[in-house]
Amino acid sequence: MSAHPASNPSASKGPLAGKIALVTGASRGIGRAAALALATAGAHVVAVARTEGGLTELDDEVFAATGEHATLVPMDIAEGDGLDHLGLALHNRFGRIDILVHAAAILGPVTPVAHIEPKHWDRVVAVNLTATYRVIRSFEPLLRASDAGRAIFLTTGVAARPTAFFGPYGSTKAAVENMVRTWADELEQTNVRAALLSPGPMRTKMRAEGFPGEDPETVTPPDEIGPLIVELVQADLGLPTSTVAFAEWKAGKRALA
Repeated sequence: MSAHPASNPSASKGPLAGKIALVTGASRGIGRAAALALATAGAHVVAVARTEGGLTELDDEVFAATGEHATLVPMDIAEGDGLDHLGLALHNRFGRIDILVHAAAILGPVTPVAHIEPKHWDRVVAVNLTATYRVIRSFEPLLRASDAGRAIFLTTGVAARPTAFFGPYGSTKAAVENMVRTWADELEQTNVRAALLSPGPMRTKMRAEGFPGEDPETVTPPDEIGPLIVELVQADLGLPTSTVAFAEWKAGKRALA
C-alpha cells in the first residue's frame, strides 16, 4: 500500500470530506471515474488495481483536482490473501472505510459456452465472483465501523438478460447480484447499505473487447457516471431489490432516496 505523507483526509473539502473510499479497478474505465469523482467530492481514495502505471496516472489526476494524493494499492484482486492483508492495513491506518466501490472485473472470452477453455472460465470466476466474496469478507468489518457504510457493486444488463457468447461474464455477474442482495439482507439491521449499479454501454476497454466494431464515439464516456456514484454513496439506500440503472438516472426516471 503506497501512501503519500502529505495526504490528509480530514483536510479535504466537499460533501464527502473526511470519508474513506476504497475503489477497486481504479486505474481505468468506470473504476477510475468513480475514484476521481469521489476524490473531487472530498473523500480520501484508496485505489486498487493491477496496473501500477494506471494508478500513478490516477493519482496525478486526483492531486491536480484536489491538492491531495490517493492511497495506491497495486494488486490482483483475485489474490484473496492480499485483500485480507489490505483490510488489516486499512484497519490499522483508518479504522474504517465509509465507501466501497467494487468496479474490478474482466470480460473473459466472448465465445459459445461449449467452447470456453477451463482455464479461462476459472479466471473469470476468480476475478468476477470469488474476488467479490473476498472483498465482502475482508471489508465488511471496516464498513460496519463507519457511521453509514455504503458499498456499490458494478453489474451488467447481461446478468438479467443472458446474451449469446457472453456466458462467463453474464453468469458471474448474475451470481454477484445474488450474493450482494443476500449480503445486504444480512446487514439490514446495521448502518451498512449496498447498491447494484448497471452502467450500461460505456466507452471502456472492456466494452471495446466485447464490441470491437463499435464506434467508441457513440458510447457514453465513463466520467459521466461519477456524479451518480457520489449521489449513491450519500443516499439513504434500502435493500437492493432492484438494480440502479445509469440510463434511468440520467433520464430523470429514477430518483435516489
